[in-house]
Amino acid sequence: MERGSAIVIGAGVGGLATAIGLRRAGWAVRVLERRTELERYGTAFGLHPTAQDALDRLGLGAAVGARAVPYRGARIRRPDGTVLAALPLERIERRAGRPEILVSRPRLMDVLLAEVDRCGVSVEYGTAFGGPDGTGADLVVGADGINSAVRTGAFGERSAPREVGTVAWIGIAGFETGVYGETWGRGRFFGMTPVEPGRTNWYATVPEATGAEELRESFAGWHDPIPRILAETDPSTWIRYRMRHLYPALPAFVHGGRTALVGDAAHAMTPNLGQGACTALLDAEALARAVAAHGRGALPAALAAYDAERRRSAQWVALGSRTLHRFVTARRPALRDGLVRLLPA
Repeated sequence: MERGSAIVIGAGVGGLATAIGLRRAGWAVRVLERRTELERYGTAFGLHPTAQDALDRLGLGAAVGARAVPYRGARIRRPDGTVLAALPLERIERRAGRPEILVSRPRLMDVLLAEVDRCGVSVEYGTAFGGPDGTGADLVVGADGINSAVRTGAFGERSAPREVGTVAWIGIAGFETGVYGETWGRGRFFGMTPVEPGRTNWYATVPEATGAEELRESFAGWHDPIPRILAETDPSTWIRYRMRHLYPALPAFVHGGRTALVGDAAHAMTPNLGQGACTALLDAEALARAVAAHGRGALPAALAAYDAERRRSAQWVALGSRTLHRFVTARRPALRDGLVRLLPA
């Protein structure tokens, strides 16, 4: 089967995973990254068993799993510590035969970059995307995030990043809390997960006007160990980002028979369901598999197959995550908490 050439725009999780999948299928692959070097920032990614299956098919499952920890025993709580419900982690594990896992973003990137280097993919840093016509590649993959230039070039600016009115602060505490899950208050919430031995991943979502100096006050009086986490982590290490999502949903993840979008470029979502990295990995593996099955000569058919497999599923996840964000950040939490109590604790 005739193999082709691909340009992947963006060296994040989705872009590197796509490049690895295409290279394993025998395609010549270049990755263009506008930054001069990759930033080793970020805390933990949750990886659902379906995303772990995609990593297995890409040949990366064992390497990622060796750097990850299982996620079990998480609960939804009120600020006073009252347990409202359990997160469905045990049910997911029973059905899939493997637990959800958590891995730090830098460690996941290490695995991807090592495999990119091993299989001979070129990553060109400090290189901006100049449009698909000048690449000379059969396939152009937009993996360039929520502000995707590839998406804008293909579909215009109708679908664009939209603010949701909150900001997230994330960080790593230098101790294990043993208390995991999310605590939901009025218009804000706080989450804690394991990430690696001796450390805890944490994240807080608050109204957009809340600054670093106000974050500790926002969670004063909440149950332990939330105040301790904020007191014992250095604010200079905290990461702040505005919560945004892509709206309205795109009519397709592919364009013109030679351009495809993956990850946030296709369906950026709020992080409430913890599915951002998962959907990017599922996109990457599905696109590489479709291209490998159809070959260079049937690239439009390959992209159509990819779009059919991934678009509806990813967009439903994005909608679910945005809906959960509204639910969790309710200003009148009594009804919300009453509904959550109906779930198994």
